[in-house]
Amino acid sequence: MIDVTRIAIAPMLPYWLLEVLYGFALLVFAFAVWRRARGLVWRGLSFLALGALLLNPSLVDEQREPIDDIAVVVVDRSPSQRIHTRTETTDEALAHVRQRLEAIDDLDVRFVDTGGGSSGLQEETRLYSALESAIADLPRQRLAGAILITDGQIHDLPDNPSQIGDIGPVHGLLTGAPDERDRRLSIVEAPAFGLVGETVDVTMRVDDLPEGVAGAQANVSVVVDGEAYGAYRLDPGLPFTLPLLIEHSGPTVMEFEVDGLDGELSTANNRAALVVNGVRDRLRVLLVSGEPHPGERTWRNTLKSDPGVDLVHFTILRPPEKQDGTPLEELSLISFPTRELFEVRLDEFDLIIFDRYERRGVLPSLYLQNIADYIARGGALLEASGPPFAGVLSLYRTPLGEVFPASPTGEVIEAFYRPTVTEIGLRHPVTADLQADDGAPDWGRWLRQIDVDVMGGTTIMAGVDDRPLLILDRIGEGRVAQLASDHLWLWSRGFEGGGPQSELVRRLAHWLMREPSLEEEDLRAVATGGRIDIERRSLEALPESVTVTDPLGDSQTLALQETSPGLATASIAVDQSGVYRVTDGDRSTLVVVGTLDPPEARDMRATAELLEPLVDASEGSVRFVADGLPEIRRTSAGRNAAGSDWIGLRSNGDYRVVGVSETSLLPPIAALLLLAGILVFTWRREGD
Repeated sequence: MIDVTRIAIAPMLPYWLLEVLYGFALLVFAFAVWRRARGLVWRGLSFLALGALLLNPSLVDEQREPIDDIAVVVVDRSPSQRIHTRTETTDEALAHVRQRLEAIDDLDVRFVDTGGGSSGLQEETRLYSALESAIADLPRQRLAGAILITDGQIHDLPDNPSQIGDIGPVHGLLTGAPDERDRRLSIVEAPAFGLVGETVDVTMRVDDLPEGVAGAQANVSVVVDGEAYGAYRLDPGLPFTLPLLIEHSGPTVMEFEVDGLDGELSTANNRAALVVNGVRDRLRVLLVSGEPHPGERTWRNTLKSDPGVDLVHFTILRPPEKQDGTPLEELSLISFPTRELFEVRLDEFDLIIFDRYERRGVLPSLYLQNIADYIARGGALLEASGPPFAGVLSLYRTPLGEVFPASPTGEVIEAFYRPTVTEIGLRHPVTADLQADDGAPDWGRWLRQIDVDVMGGTTIMAGVDDRPLLILDRIGEGRVAQLASDHLWLWSRGFEGGGPQSELVRRLAHWLMREPSLEEEDLRAVATGGRIDIERRSLEALPESVTVTDPLGDSQTLALQETSPGLATASIAVDQSGVYRVTDGDRSTLVVVGTLDPPEARDMRATAELLEPLVDASEGSVRFVADGLPEIRRTSAGRNAAGSDWIGLRSNGDYRVVGVSETSLLPPIAALLLLAGILVFTWRREGD
């Protein structure tokens, strides 16, 4: 507690009136001096006594309680502070500052961490915003200053640092070193989408920091969807455009990595990744119907309803052996362009469908062999079997028999049955959601099935007595699907409630076209805001966990939770942008979180340059922790706030008044008696 005594004035009249009276008295006294009147001294004393009485002075004794000043310490926990030894340096500096400030009795300290939370992505360091928020509710007269523990890479500093107002000196303690070097790989320009089968141009650049660092060319390796794509030599500082082929629809993950620079700060920004979504211009499908039948229109309508499908459909109505004498020029039908379709333009089709086709001399064995070779090169075939498949004219008895996963037994089963999804079909993405896991299917029945013996592939649907109905297989680089029935059309007609024929055909076509989302063995990771959602699909036993590695190389193991047959999921919150790697030991995938080139990765070197305008405006200081941790003192306003080995926090001397006693210096009665005495003495003096 501090006692302070002062003189206070409480005028009996308004100040303007007092000014008038004092002015009038001064004029009267001046006139008396001019006339050399008697008793000038006593007249002046009378005026002074009356003036003092009107001012009503008093002696005030205040009991003041000092108020502690407030200092703010902002600690940078952004991703760039986690590289090298900066985390340890930050903790060391914070412990030193905390110890020194706790030893100061008249100082309260507010500590603020920024950039270290898990809610949202930390793509930049917003240290200035954190400082503003920390002092927003504090009275400015109590602020002693601020200490910023950071690497100096701050991305929200204002153009005019003085706009923050007078908060006392701001000091920066830098956690890095003044001579750091770093190499950065960045994606300058890249498309979000690309057409399947065509290339996209990706422009990248390697920067060696600081500028002017001499070095040889940088070696950049490129990995696409987990497989090596190529290696390239780049000149640092110059953009380089690389054409990359989009081989499939859906996301294509491209990873780029540059070799390290000798003595560089961190390799965290030596990697970059890009996700380009492959889009098919048009899915070209060739549908060959062996003869007209009720299901023919179902295939046609289902495929034509998809705007991404370009359908070419032929129905063989006039086999070569049919002779009725009609001149060719009078026929309304066109001849089947077998050579053009199955020799010249075969590779232009993405999918070939045979619907109840039988050998009738239209397609020679040479063309069927071309189709078998087309599948081995990466083509796709869907065969919907009808009664002809079980006979002597079956497609199985052609070169295509080498690619079919099932062979006919010769039996055609005519019976009511309800197609079911097999146990492994419940795990396969083509049929996983078609029926409930714990109940029988609720769709209509079929009436015919071709009995087959499965030789390979995966049976995902069954029919009569659990006999194979839908089999999928891979042949070389291509894929084959075999449907042992021609009654899919019953679902489209709504027989006994119909069924999911459109969805089944769509999934079949996209699986045949290697749609990534329909792969049986797949590990996928999708970034949404500050979270990564992971899915692992398998026809076999699912792994128990996955390992997630962040852009700085730190790993974390996540347990997988099986949410449905063949599908397990996990999720993790992330707080920094960059390339994350997810692996279960057998499969790996990459996911890009945030922007391609976040501010946190553009330059990770410690620097005082960005902080200097703020420090200069507040008359503070900035120094590297590596040069030694400074002592902390209290300084008076207007004095230097930093020295060679110390930094200062302003002492404001603020206080609150807890008690007041007031004593009048001129009690009214005593003042009137004094004034009366002076007037009487003056009157008698002038009367002599």
